[in-house]
Amino acid sequence: MAFLDCDICKIHHDYLAQENWEIGRNELWILRHHPDPSPLLGWLILDAVRHIGGPVEFNQKEASDWGLSVKRASCLVRELTGCDRIYSIAFGEGAKHLHLHLIPRFEGDFATKAWALADHYRNVCNGTSNSIDPKEVAKIVGNARNLWK
Repeated sequence: MAFLDCDICKIHHDYLAQENWEIGRNELWILRHHPDPSPLLGWLILDAVRHIGGPVEFNQKEASDWGLSVKRASCLVRELTGCDRIYSIAFGEGAKHLHLHLIPRFEGDFATKAWALADHYRNVCNGTSNSIDPKEVAKIVGNARNLWK
């Protein structure tokens, strides 16, 4: 059931969000690209379908499947971007619905290094740094959908 005050639940039921950024879903998880403004190409987000705050609230099925799903989604980030590492971050304060950010890290790109990433994210959100062109995001989402099947 969608929670009216949860931004993640709203995204899960938003047709345009599904068309633009969703890569795939099953009964437990939804994988999507970071929405506009996107700070990095290939920045994926793995959401719990169920409205839960984090792993402490997993049922048995979610607990059993989580690691495999995170690995599969992380491998997809690497395949799509050729990145050197993948950061996995879930704070849950902006939206108290489990959504794991899978962020490509490139050794040669300072903007993706550790906490510089947070500065880059803020700069994209406030418009002082460029976001990724939505056409580029659409291409990578299409590629991701084909690979995710």
